[in-house]
Amino acid sequence: MDLSIKIGKLKLKNPVTVASGTFGYAEEFKDLVKLSDLGAIITKTITKEPRLGNATPRLAETASGMLNAIGLQNEGLDNFIKVKLPKLKKMGTKIIVSVSANSALEFIYCVRKLKDAGVEAVELNLSCPNIKYAKLKASNNEKARIFAQVADDTYTLVSAVAKKTDVVLIAKLSPNVTDITEIAIAAEKAGADALSLVNTFSAMAIDIDTCNPRLANVSGGLSGPAIKPIALKMVYDVFKAVRIPIIGMGGIMNADDAIEFMIAGATAISVGTANFVNPGVSMEVIAGIKSYCKKKKIENLKQIIGTVKT
Repeated sequence: MDLSIKIGKLKLKNPVTVASGTFGYAEEFKDLVKLSDLGAIITKTITKEPRLGNATPRLAETASGMLNAIGLQNEGLDNFIKVKLPKLKKMGTKIIVSVSANSALEFIYCVRKLKDAGVEAVELNLSCPNIKYAKLKASNNEKARIFAQVADDTYTLVSAVAKKTDVVLIAKLSPNVTDITEIAIAAEKAGADALSLVNTFSAMAIDIDTCNPRLANVSGGLSGPAIKPIALKMVYDVFKAVRIPIIGMGGIMNADDAIEFMIAGATAISVGTANFVNPGVSMEVIAGIKSYCKKKKIENLKQIIGTVKT
């Protein structure tokens, strides 16, 4: 059977990736997971300058999920290229670097430097719910919002980067919108090669003894099994609206979950919060997909993608 898939011109040996922010820079998992078996590693989000992230506490467990408000803590682009990237290149699988920035020029700067360093694919993180965004000049909104909450902002940023580089561009979209298909169409028209959906849902938790929010940031991003049915529906809706590949994510805990996302329309999937519970879960998902294909006599994953009967 052929488990390989393509995201733009990037060919993955299988559809299983690990989600940004949940797998570090892979070094932390090298003794627990056969990294070369993964379809791709999506790195922790990188910014041009180092970021300390938000104040602690930044994590809180919830019913069937987890809240985080890390705030994109990272050592910055130069450190990533010099220290982290050489190790990632030795992992034996494709590397997709997640990038966040506050302007089109900053996104272009980061993506160009990454390309010069040999990076083939970049995920434009337009949707982190735990940081403050700058107001884009192109935006008609009265106040700054998450870039991926505004179709014009999404188009502006993706098109600016697409015009200046030929790396594979994956736009990571926010579920915290009224109609995610509108944003997805804007990203596709702007030149995105693929979409990552969905990022975490804005949410909060409160300590009833102290009446304080459980996160110092007050709110954070909800991930885990609690969001899976909503994320699945968004992948299904977007699949019907665009022609570019989708990397589906949101509460995938096992192979059955991953296959659901593919049937809904995802070409590839990303395992996120489950990595904290079971570091070897991505290997189990790959094995489960193989077993499913063997059972169903499926020779190519194109026979699964977007086959939900409605």
